[in-house]
Amino acid sequence: MSESIYDIPLTKIDGTLGSLAAYRGKVLLVVNVASKCGLTPQYNDLEKLYQDRHASGLEVLGFPANNFKGQEPGTDTEISEFCSVNFDVHFPMFSKISVLGDDQHPLYAQLTAAQPVAIGEGPFRERLKGYGVDPTNRQDVLWNFEKFLINRHGKVIARFAPDVTADDPRLIVALDAALN
Repeated sequence: MSESIYDIPLTKIDGTLGSLAAYRGKVLLVVNVASKCGLTPQYNDLEKLYQDRHASGLEVLGFPANNFKGQEPGTDTEISEFCSVNFDVHFPMFSKISVLGDDQHPLYAQLTAAQPVAIGEGPFRERLKGYGVDPTNRQDVLWNFEKFLINRHGKVIARFAPDVTADDPRLIVALDAALN
């Protein structure tokens, strides 16, 4: 049996060791984030979503990753400061990880295996081709700000493409269903 998503060792952005077990019983929105991406302004809507639904049991969890064109080059300290100063981020942030490739973090291996296809993939994949990026494995995380929704029992119930924002009705409907 594969280990529970709650058992995978993680490091918070401040260096504290832990796991998702601290969030057992909560609805989780796991997002791979980056500071120097065209999608970086999504931090605003992610923080708003966190503030609006945290009392109902939502945790937005940010996982910085430098897998896409070097768009997260900073140290954990620099990333933390960037998020605080530029977006007033209060949702939990974790230490920088890899979300694909040979050094893919076990959390992302489990997330992508549980939900191999993203909802709402629009023109973003085609736009990436214009920049010479053409991922061949559709199960791989496409880019920064891909979102995984995990229910209160630790089951990955949905995956949203990077161009699905935190205020997108498809994400909100799935999130509210999980919270209720």
